Amino acid sequence: MITFALIVFAYLVGSIPSGLWIGKGFYNTDIREHGSGNLGGTNTFRTLGVKAGLIVTAMDILKGSVATWIPLYFVDTSYHPLLFGVVAVIGHMFPLFASFRGGKAVATSAGVLLAFSPILFLMLLAVFFLSLYTTKYVSLSSMIGAVVAFIYTLFSGDWVFISFIGVLMVFVLYRHRANIKRIQKGTEPKVNWI
Repeated sequence: MITFALIVFAYLVGSIPSGLWIGKGFYNTDIREHGSGNLGGTNTFRTLGVKAGLIVTAMDILKGSVATWIPLYFVDTSYHPLLFGVVAVIGHMFPLFASFRGGKAVATSAGVLLAFSPILFLMLLAVFFLSLYTTKYVSLSSMIGAVVAFIYTLFSGDWVFISFIGVLMVFVLYRHRANIKRIQKGTEPKVNWI
C-alpha cells in the first residue's frame, strides 16, 4: 500500500506542469502555443525569458528529486528509490494536469540524479555546459549528458542503477527525436548566450 501511494505521489508530482503554470499564472502566456510548443525549461527560456526559465527548470529538477528523496530518506519501502524517480519522469513527459503533453525528461531526470547520486549530477552539469559551449545546441547537450550518465553507471557494477539510468537515457533520446532530425537538417535553434 505504501509503495502504491508513493508511485501515485511520484506521478502526480512529476505531472506538475511548471512551464504551463508559470506561463499562465505570471505571464498570461501558454508556452505550448509558442516556440517548440514544449512545456520544459528550454522553451520557457525562449518564450518567457531567463527568470521564468530558471524557475521552471528548478521546479522540474525538484520534481525528480522529491520523488526520489522521499523513499530514499523518509519512507521505508523495499523498492529501489530510482523506481519512483522514473515514475516522476513519466509524469513529467505525460502530465495528468496538462492533457498528457509534457516536457522532454531532461530536468526531471537530472533531479532524480541529484537526489540519488549528487556527484554524477554535478559531473553531468559540467558535461552539459561544456557541450553547450562547444555546440550551442541545448538538445544535443541534453542527449550527450544522458548518454554519459549511462556510460558512467556501467562502471558502477550496480545493475539496478544501470537499468534505471538506461531507461532515463532512452526517455531523453526518444523525446528528442524531432530535435535530432532538425540537427541533421541544420535547422535546430542555437543558443547565443554562451
